[in-house]
Amino acid sequence: MASYEFRLEDLARTRFAISPMWEVAASLRRLRDPAQAGIHLPWINELRGGRLKDVDLSAALRLAEPVGYMPDFLTPPPSTPLARFEDEVELVRRTTADQVRNDMRLFRKSHRIRGDLPAALHPFESSPTRAVKSLVRELERYWHIAIEPNWQRIRALLEADIAHRAKQLTEGGPAALFDDLHPAIRWHDPTLEVDVPFKGHVSNLRGRGLLLVPSAFAWPGPAVITEEHWQPTLIYPARAVATLWDTGGESTPAALANVIGRTRAALLAELEAPRSTTDVARLLNLTPGGASQHLTALRAAGLAAARREGRSVLYVRTPLADQLVAAGTDPL
Repeated sequence: MASYEFRLEDLARTRFAISPMWEVAASLRRLRDPAQAGIHLPWINELRGGRLKDVDLSAALRLAEPVGYMPDFLTPPPSTPLARFEDEVELVRRTTADQVRNDMRLFRKSHRIRGDLPAALHPFESSPTRAVKSLVRELERYWHIAIEPNWQRIRALLEADIAHRAKQLTEGGPAALFDDLHPAIRWHDPTLEVDVPFKGHVSNLRGRGLLLVPSAFAWPGPAVITEEHWQPTLIYPARAVATLWDTGGESTPAALANVIGRTRAALLAELEAPRSTTDVARLLNLTPGGASQHLTALRAAGLAAARREGRSVLYVRTPLADQLVAAGTDPL
């Protein structure tokens, strides 16, 4: 078990962030052990057929053991709410040799490695700077093939989780926020306890606050960063992550469908996370024009809100729509 000890200023400085680099690292764990991938099997199946044949993941997969410590230099805590992969991978590239060697000592200890490391990991002790640069080249290739094509969908899920958690914190304080993150996370004022599969560590936040990072691939349990060099960080499975790879329409609220029609009821169910018109069309097997018409109607009725994100407009249901969906959850 890991613990974080809070003071008043730590609660004031607790913040949320999204980390593409964490998703890369955590997804490697799912690839490493597909038997434990569970809800991510559709994504793994998409990658089969040699799509990753030109990517050398020998070192990355060895570092991303399914259980236990993964070197922190792979996942530097983000300093902005929505970090870019390009910025985070550059932080990894600039990791000092001393930091790499320190993390590899922790890796040895966590995984009880007394003799030689696996061959793919030898360079991280003998020539760490060169090893990290080589690792980063392969992770960039992996990102473009495995994660980037799905990033808009993943990011929308994570943003929806943050919006929900921020509302909980505002309305109910830290107890409402932390007690709902995950069954392995417990708030005992002024301490946050997290069940993790390694020897316990107590982190006194000392006014630094806690960084909360929702994750799609940190499933099924939370992870922590507690080493003194880093911003104290708690990574937890994002809300509704089980719906990430859904093809859409499976959980249409029956009662709501009787009032506004099955298509618009299904659309509102999908708008728990922000979606573009293209997303809605794909999920519900609609034409882009048809999806746009339904979204416009729901927005005019006060059931959907919209915001521009780069070149796309993302739609998400309003609090009124949340109530309507919750009131009619019996499946058809």
